[in-house]
Amino acid sequence: MASSTLGTCSVALLSSTYLSSSSNHSFQSLSLASGRKLYGGIGICRIKGTSQFSVASVATEVNSVQQAQKIAAKESQRPVYPFPAIVGQDEMKLCLLLNVIDPKIGGVMIMGDRGTGKSTTVRSLVDLLPEIMVVAGDPYNSDPEDPEFMGIEVRERVLKGESLQVVLSKINMVDLPLGATEDRVCGTIDIEKALTEGVKAFEPGLLAKANRGILYVDEVNLLDDHLVDVLLDSAASGWNTVEREGISISHPARFILIGSGNPEEGELRPQLLDRFGMHAQVGTVRDAELRVKIVEERARFDKNPKEFRDSYKAEQEKLQTQISSARSSLSSVQIDQDLKVKISKVCAELNVDGLRGDIVTNRAAKALAALKGRDKVIAEDIATVIPNCLRHRLRKDPLESIDSGVLVIEKFYEVFS
Repeated sequence: MASSTLGTCSVALLSSTYLSSSSNHSFQSLSLASGRKLYGGIGICRIKGTSQFSVASVATEVNSVQQAQKIAAKESQRPVYPFPAIVGQDEMKLCLLLNVIDPKIGGVMIMGDRGTGKSTTVRSLVDLLPEIMVVAGDPYNSDPEDPEFMGIEVRERVLKGESLQVVLSKINMVDLPLGATEDRVCGTIDIEKALTEGVKAFEPGLLAKANRGILYVDEVNLLDDHLVDVLLDSAASGWNTVEREGISISHPARFILIGSGNPEEGELRPQLLDRFGMHAQVGTVRDAELRVKIVEERARFDKNPKEFRDSYKAEQEKLQTQISSARSSLSSVQIDQDLKVKISKVCAELNVDGLRGDIVTNRAAKALAALKGRDKVIAEDIATVIPNCLRHRLRKDPLESIDSGVLVIEKFYEVFS
């Protein structure tokens, strides 16, 4: 399937800590021009063709003309298979939803047989992605309130006390093609400006687009080693540093990394595998009636994509509401100390290297509790997510025929019983 860039902007809902105190002092003293309003301590200008923020509500007031423009733009894009229409593959769908609710989980690696809907499911996620606040015109999708997600230029403007134009934009999903060059991924020199204006200018790459968004790599196990190194560096630090032709520039590159592949085509480097927060295994559906249903649904979609999408509109909107509610309530979800100790005991007894397994399991269990509308994690939540969080972190035994996920579940019941 041809790679494409879906969506319109970027992700990662993380708590803002930096400007919460300073906004009361430096920003409120700013004299705002007519037509500007304050949002989160930052002056906001209305921009033509974009939403205008209300002071009293985080919700955006969109007039009918702007709404019509959004709908027209959405309909002009390539139709995406609706997420609720995916039959089966519950493990993969759950892992993806939990990462949308809490991007700090760290992404998901999906491995399974060819033709099982891995790419289709990931790309269908784009309809469910929520909207986030971004600085208008910024190539790095900077967060107006969190300095960790700000480009250097935006940060300098904030320190000078300038007001930022802020727009509400959908989280971005960026496809990383297998044949991409390192320059296209990291960014390179803007040749046009160099020739016409005689200046050295930086042209951002795919990592800049993916900041606060989702970076999707199909057939990730076939990715060239030099691109794997680039991803490892950005995933580890959250920043992309480019050294090109006398230019040295760094920009934020925090993204949810989603990869898919077929294990028969090659193994993934263990360093990159460890960077994925969760691991989902996808198998071919064996039930004949279920297979027929999948074929019929796909035929309906190919015949009339718009009509097919409309038939799942209510389910899609219900799921969007559920995700939005879970994201907003995530910070209030609690997990008992006893459960935390048992999670770490499972990881220790399975000889899991490092502490990423403990951290990701705690985060995923909280996200699942939020998705189910609860404010407290129970043992059932942990049982659901712990195989996906630890399966790929176990040391491989070439003589072991049993699935590593089964080993995790057995150890879980042994510890939690």
